[in-house]
Parts: sequence; C-alpha cells; structure tokens
Amino acid sequence: MIANKLLGVLKHSNSPLLGLNSNVIKACIFASVKSFTSRSLYSKATLGLEAFDNQRQTTQNQMENIIPKFKDKMSEYVTEGSNHMVFTEDLKNMIHISNEDKDLDLVGKMIRKFNQQNKEMRFGSYIFGPVVLRLFHHFNKPHIALECFKSPELAGFFDQLISYQILLDLLYENHMYKEVLECVDIIKSRQIDGMKYPKNIIVLAMAACYKLNTKESLDCALKMWQEIKEVGHFPMRRATTFCAGLALNQGNPGVALEVLTSARNQHYTTVRNLKVACLAEVGRVENAIPLLKSVMSEDAPSNVRHTFNKEVIDRVRNAVTKLDNPEVAVEFNRIEQMFLKLGHISDTTLDEQLCQEIMPPQMMNNRQNSWGNQQQPRFRGQQGEQRTYTNKKYYTFRQRPGLDELV
Repeated sequence: MIANKLLGVLKHSNSPLLGLNSNVIKACIFASVKSFTSRSLYSKATLGLEAFDNQRQTTQNQMENIIPKFKDKMSEYVTEGSNHMVFTEDLKNMIHISNEDKDLDLVGKMIRKFNQQNKEMRFGSYIFGPVVLRLFHHFNKPHIALECFKSPELAGFFDQLISYQILLDLLYENHMYKEVLECVDIIKSRQIDGMKYPKNIIVLAMAACYKLNTKESLDCALKMWQEIKEVGHFPMRRATTFCAGLALNQGNPGVALEVLTSARNQHYTTVRNLKVACLAEVGRVENAIPLLKSVMSEDAPSNVRHTFNKEVIDRVRNAVTKLDNPEVAVEFNRIEQMFLKLGHISDTTLDEQLCQEIMPPQMMNNRQNSWGNQQQPRFRGQQGEQRTYTNKKYYTFRQRPGLDELV
C-alpha cells in the first residue's frame, strides 16, 4: 500500500525514475519501506539476500528486452494440460525477474510443476529451495512461503538447513511466532543431514518463544532446552540468552541463572547483563557487585568499552535499596559514579540487545570482501561456465541457449 502511494506521488512529479518500469519502481520502494518497518533476526548477508538482490539486478538487465515475452511463455508452460517442461534455467530466470504478485504466483506454479516432473528427466544439481525462499523474503510474503513449505506437492523441495533458516527468519520478522514453532516441530521430525536440532533453527525457535513471552512459551523453551542438553548439544549463545531472557521476563530469574551457566563465554555482554539482572532480582547483590566491577579490570582494545545496560543498573539499585545495607549502598554508588564517568552505562535496553541482528562471522565477511575485490570469479570451470561456492556445495550455472529467440 505504501509503495503504491509513493508511486502515485512520483507520477505527479518530474522524477527521472518515471523512465523505469513501474513494477521495478514499486519493487525498489517496497524494499526500502520494508527495511525501515521490519527487522529480521539474521542479517541479509547471513541469509544470502544481498547476493540474491545482486543476481536479480544482473538477470533483469540481461533480459530487459524479453521479460514480458518470457513471462508469457512461462505462463503458457504451466497451464493445465501443457506438455512443456519447466527447465532449470526457466525457473532461475523467472525467480530473478519477478517484480509483482502475479509473478510470484507464476513462480509458485512453476516450482510445483518442476518438482512433479519425472525425476529421471532432471539432471541438474541446482537446489531451488533457498532461492525461492529468498524471493519470498525479498517481497515479504510469509504466508506464501509457509503455504509452499507445507504443500505436499513440494515435498522435499525446501529440505535444506538454509531454507529452514530463511523461512523461519521471514516468519519471525512478521511476528508469526507460533508459526515459527509449528515449523520447528516439522523440521525436527525431518532430521535433515541427521540433525534434529540445527543450531540456527534453535536460535529462531528460542527467539519466537522469547517474543511470545508467555508461561506456555517458557515451558516450550525449557522443554527444548532440556532435549538439546540430553543429546549432548551446546546451544549457541543467542539461544541461551533468549531462553534466559524469557525466564527473567516471566519472573523466574533463578531458572535464567541456571540456563546462563551453559554459556561458554560468561563475559559476553548479554550474558553478563542478564546475570547481573537475575542476581539483583533474587536479592543476591553481593554476587552482582563483583560482576559490575569486573568490566573495569578487563583488558580490552582502547576502542572497546564494556558496558552494562541502564535498566540493569536500575535493577541493582532497587535491590540495594531493598537490602538496606549502608556498606553495600556506598560500594554500589561508588561503582555507578565510576561507570558514569568512564562511559560504562549504555542506554540500549536489554530487549534491544538480545534481539540485535545476527551478522555473518568476521572471517566470512573478510573472505567475501576479498573475493568481491577480484574481477574474476573465484571458481572457474570450462569456458562459459561459472561456479559459485554456497553451503559447501559447488553449483554450475550455464546460460540456456534459446533465450535470444524470444526477442
């Protein structure tokens, strides 16, 4: 709706954007509006959305003159009774040139036909699940993505760990937390690659429980936590802090403290803030104060400042007041004044800190930047063939002959 209104404003202006196709303009406006109105748990780079956006732009530039005819052809191929097959290149191109709802509907029909075609006729190794879900994520279509994920016609189509992650992130971004947990149950039953508790999926499940913030969601999170521990897994830090944060919000700081003992790095800022908040809530100020003092003795680069959230400091102050111990009060006031002087108190809320966007590991960023500075692709096959490295598998892309015939 917002995109349509902005497009109307452009039509009554002298903007140079009017020279572009209206669907392209709407897609660009929608992407900009989405970035300001919603926030996913995982960053675009982590989910492969940045690379997907770049490929969309490249494909649309290459097919600029034949896009309408190509879409008409694909619509003809998926009509009932059509004997035409949907080839890998057909589907790849259609995904990357989609710009409006009817295009997404056509993609939905194409993936169903592609998946139902005789498997003996499919020789390519291209995996479409993540790419299709990136398309739905790009256009913020959680209901379509969920419908496709559950569709019997698409059985096995989205059975990749990265596909699960993209889907659940999209649902999370749209506050569909119960649907996230519903999908997690389905994912656990499938045990793709022999994994019943994939790390990133558990993070998203715990995030959904945290956002629901009910007694039932806490029971769900703790049950999941217990199952993970019983099989000998160590949940990621973000899963740990979501579970502990939920327990704290539900008035169970003691449970939160027990959960936090599983965190490998006890000095990480979210873990430290949660521990101090929980200790304050259970009246253990004498244990919280050494944790507060620890940040002033930790060695860190000059540009890194260890902080506590203001709301956490407020919790400790309230606990100190209830304790009514002059010596403890003097010690706490001294620490607080030192924190204020040295900038160790952050205005960021604990909730904001827990829900911060998850970025790719620094090593991955450095590698991507290194490759991005090279003019030639990192992996090459035969002439006219380009390989990319994604999710530990090589995929080969060939330009399908015959597209020029559509001109």
